[in-house]
Parts: sequence; structure tokens; C-alpha cells
Amino acid sequence: MRPKEPQNSDAHDLFRSRLDQIVDLGHPLAKLARVIDWGFLEESFGAVYTDAPGRPPLPTRLMAGLAILKHMHDLSDEALCDRWVENPYYQLFCGEAFFQHRLTFDRSSLTRWRQRMGEQKLTALVQESLASATRVGAAKASDFSKIIVDTTVQEKAVAFPTDARLAQKARQRLVRLAKKHGIALRQSYERIGKRMLIGHQRYAHAKQFKRAAKALRKLRTWLGRVERDISRKIKNNAALQDIFRRPLYLAERVRLQRPRLSGEKVYSLHAPEVECIGKGKAHRAYEFGVKVSVATSLHRSAGGQFVAHIKSQPGAPYDGHTLAALIPEMEEQLGTTINRIIADRGYRGHNAPSTHQFKVYIAGQKRRVTNAIRRELRRRPAVEPVIGHLKEDHRMGRNFLAHAAGDAINAILAAAGYNFRRVLAWLKLLCAWFILLMTLNRSQNYQPAYK
Repeated sequence: MRPKEPQNSDAHDLFRSRLDQIVDLGHPLAKLARVIDWGFLEESFGAVYTDAPGRPPLPTRLMAGLAILKHMHDLSDEALCDRWVENPYYQLFCGEAFFQHRLTFDRSSLTRWRQRMGEQKLTALVQESLASATRVGAAKASDFSKIIVDTTVQEKAVAFPTDARLAQKARQRLVRLAKKHGIALRQSYERIGKRMLIGHQRYAHAKQFKRAAKALRKLRTWLGRVERDISRKIKNNAALQDIFRRPLYLAERVRLQRPRLSGEKVYSLHAPEVECIGKGKAHRAYEFGVKVSVATSLHRSAGGQFVAHIKSQPGAPYDGHTLAALIPEMEEQLGTTINRIIADRGYRGHNAPSTHQFKVYIAGQKRRVTNAIRRELRRRPAVEPVIGHLKEDHRMGRNFLAHAAGDAINAILAAAGYNFRRVLAWLKLLCAWFILLMTLNRSQNYQPAYK
């Protein structure tokens, strides 16, 4: 059924004081809570639920507020729960009327809420962050008529993949699953497999590549033997075949894949959606995760450089071939027409819609470039520090959410957290200016008692 949203009430508790009577309502987080249109978020996220009977879910403001705080302050789910109990401003931001001494939700509720909302619904947080920035004067709607587009890699929380380690992990997973379901294996290779992996790593470090290749072949051979042994023993058991279907499929792909063979490869057994992406960086030739498209305003707004749009791009498509789907989506989300798009040379040969074909300008372009456009092209690197902040301060540098849906959700929440952080900084600046003006007026009106 639909969540029971808390109703604003001035009712008092005889034995408790309301949070808004205890805390400083001039605190930036309390101001931000009053700026956000929680009704819009409740309407957007409430569309997921039905009126069928059942236990009502947690309030939308509580869950949306927790998601904003998590990515605004770069907190894990566990750290967020600990800080929520201690911090009255966090509780006020999430809609609590009285201070709660215990959690009113479970940590796993955050995971289930993210999964239920999905990528499409969570874009409402990015929309509301831009609307909030507009309401407080940190940005204007016209700021987003010209944007910068770039792509980056959101890395997954996986170990650096090597063929030997993947073969060892695949065999260990099969052996562990076979023991769990009572399948007696002919040989598990637990002891010699571990020693062979250590030997392979030492041979590779010593540049004894023939010995390292021989050790890798043995690891693959032992993995194949375990695969065939399990396949023979579950041949007549349909239930076990369903259980082992995916582990055996991944193990087979790990055993047969080679570095120079084309086709999709497995880089992590617990996250097979991970892709290997080379961005031409000198310090990091390859990154393992998913490609993400980031769009920011061309010119800096009063409150900073805001993220106008963000979207994960599974499959590692060519940058220029993402504009056909991105531009209509950006205009729908921003509610405005995009007049100019600035991109780097990775977007050459783009497939922008015909209405925007000549509104896309590539770095280094010579034709159709006026002096004003040439100055705007120099602003293209302004997107780079935004990407840096998204990765370092808002949990996009290493994604811990599972599956391809987790990649998309984490990118959107990182952008929302970044934008709300900019709005929070703007509110702090306004508060500082107000205090300064009050101090100056008081000093001008001050008259000493004795002259």
C-alpha cells in the first residue's frame, strides 16, 4: 500500500519538545529542508506504490531525505544510520517532529527503497535539486540552455581482474556450492589450487612468463574438471541444474576467455556486468566499471557549477553515439530547450537529432565558430572538476551497489547529492552575508555612552 506521509501538526507532547523548538532554524540544513518541495517528491515516488492491502512503507520524506544526506556527505548506509540517531538536524531534515533515540527504520530499508524506486523515479531528486537551486537564487533557468557534456568511468568495487585469480575464484565458488548442496566431488583442488595461484603470481612478478603461463593452464584445467564433475552429478536433478546454471555458465566463460579474443569478458564473478574501459589516461590505462555521461551548465551559476543531467551508459558506447538519446531526455528533465552543447573531441561524428545537429560544438572545431563560441569552447574543461567532486565527495568514485541497476542509481544519487551540496553552501553564504550586514549596521548605529 502507499506510504503514510506525516502530517504537519502543531500539536505538542506534554513530555517532549518538538525538534523545531530545540534546534537552530537558521542552520543551513534546516533551511534546505524548508526549500525542498517534499510534496513533489512524495507525488513522484508515490506512483510506485498501489492501494493494495499490506503493511504501509516508510514515509517518502524519510527515505528521500536519507538518500540525499547519504550522498551529500559521502556516507555508507551504516554510517548514515549511526549519524541519524545522533544528529537532530538530520532527523529534522527527514521530517521527524520529535527527537528519536532509536532508529525508526532498518538499514536494509535503504537498499529496498533504492531498488523499488529505480533509475527512472530517482531522477526526480536531480530535478528537485535544480528546482531548489532556482528557488533560492543559486541558479537560473536560463543557465541550463547551454551545457557541457562529457563522459567518465564509474568504477565498480571489484578487485583488479587477472585470469589466474578469476579461474581460482570460479573453482572455489563451484566447490563451495557443491558442498552446500551435498555433492561429493572427485577432487576439489583446494590445497594445490591455492599453491598454484601463488606460484603463478611469483612467476609473473619475476618475469618468468613461460612458467606463469603453464601455471595458468593448470588452473584452467582444474576448473574444467570441477565443472564437468558437477555437470555429471546434477544431470538428472532439475532443481540442482537450476541452482548451478549461472555459476557453471560464468565459470565456463572465465575458462575459455583469452585476452586477445573479441567478445564480452567476465572481469568479476560477483559483478559480471563490469566492463573494461580505456580512456587514454597515462596513470590508469584501463578502468573497470561502467561509462557515465555527465552534463553541466556551460557558465557557472551564482551557487556554482550544477549537474544538469547524468546517465549511465552500459555497453561502453562511443561518446558521440549517445547524444541521440541524451538530448531529448535532458530537455524533458530540465524543462527547457538546449541552444548549445559543448563537447570534447570524443564526440566527433555524433548522432545528435536533426534539430540539434548544428548546436553541438566540438573542441578544436574551426567551421561555424564565432568569437563568442570560441570563448565558450574554452569553458569545456569546467566539467572536469565537477566529475572530480562527484567521484571524491559523492560516492561515484567506487560503486558498491549491485548489478547494472545499481550503477545507474548510484550515478543519479551522486549528482543529486552534489547539487544539494551546492545549494547548502549557497545557503551558508547567504547566512554569512546576513550576519555581516547585521554587524555592520549595528556598528554604524552604535553610540558610546561617554564621549
